[in-house]
Amino acid sequence: SPTNAVPITVESGNFITASLESTTAACAVSIPDDTRLSITDTAAPQGYPIASFTWILLYKEQAYGDRKDKADTMINLVWWMIHNGQKLAAPLSYAALPKQAVEKAEAVIKSITYNSTRLFKE
Repeated sequence: SPTNAVPITVESGNFITASLESTTAACAVSIPDDTRLSITDTAAPQGYPIASFTWILLYKEQAYGDRKDKADTMINLVWWMIHNGQKLAAPLSYAALPKQAVEKAEAVIKSITYNSTRLFKE
């Protein structure tokens, strides 16, 4: 977090200072199942208005080329990133994902296939 951050006034009239917490709070909005949204100028009352998700783009069908082992590794890595990897977010100056964002990402990960067979094994 910046040590000399200047508070920004948002639509709600609140003064919000940039922090990992206010960035996570910016995500306290309804997230659609396809996860397509912008949290810039968030409607979240305590959310920092200049925030954004970091995206990873993946093919839903991973069967291209000879790469089943790579697809399995990628699924496990992305799952780790949204779960155990969140412990590393704050030390790296990233805001943690809120529960709703994790749940939406889980659903997307679980929908990824290889030859029409779901890759993720619970």
